[in-house]
Amino acid sequence: MNAVPRRASPVVRLQSGIHAAAPGLLWIERCRTLVAADVHFAYEDVIGGALPLWSVADITQMLSRAIAAFGASELVFLGDVVHATGMSAGAAGAVRTALNDLRDRARVTIVAGNHEGRSRGVALLGETCEYAAREGWILLHGDRVPAALQACETRFIAGHLHPSMDVGGSERIPAFLNSRRAIVLPALTPYSSGLDAASPACFHALQAFGIAARNDVEVVAVTHDRCYPFGRLSALPTLLR
Repeated sequence: MNAVPRRASPVVRLQSGIHAAAPGLLWIERCRTLVAADVHFAYEDVIGGALPLWSVADITQMLSRAIAAFGASELVFLGDVVHATGMSAGAAGAVRTALNDLRDRARVTIVAGNHEGRSRGVALLGETCEYAAREGWILLHGDRVPAALQACETRFIAGHLHPSMDVGGSERIPAFLNSRRAIVLPALTPYSSGLDAASPACFHALQAFGIAARNDVEVVAVTHDRCYPFGRLSALPTLLR
């Protein structure tokens, strides 16, 4: 890597009143809403059964700390709250306990993701929605704009893509993608390397939100305690070379 990002900080401003926060949360200041994407609770149980559900407790504790630190009144999950709805009774109990704990701290809104669906996850997660509107932004999961919104000049905050930066070898660093038309959040699950932000596949997905050029997108990498602005997506391959 031949460039070092500047202004590394636990919280970085993306848009007016909207901030990226380590380790991958979005803070919408005016409505005091924290947004989390793709936590994939119970991943360990779904894929292996014998693995401990350590990520459920770890992510829940992190979210609880963030709610307190920001004084958040709402937590929005941008889909894929669980890795799948087919899990053991013990794992389902752990997920319910986690969500109840978070609901004791803030209002919880769940946008349905492809891993739970609008109907499959209702018994476990409770009420979900296709998308939510906050402060002029549409919060959704996926890389398709709902038909009802396609004719609108709408700004989007999205989960699902798991954007990350490929820094060589097998290492990927989660990243926010930020533009005037859309903000894409990194995944909070520790189990997904994510979609390479510099890849054609990632840019193709961004075009669904009306993003016409890589130069319109800013990249903010995130670690457990810092956000690192890297500049424009168009320059990312050169920066990481």
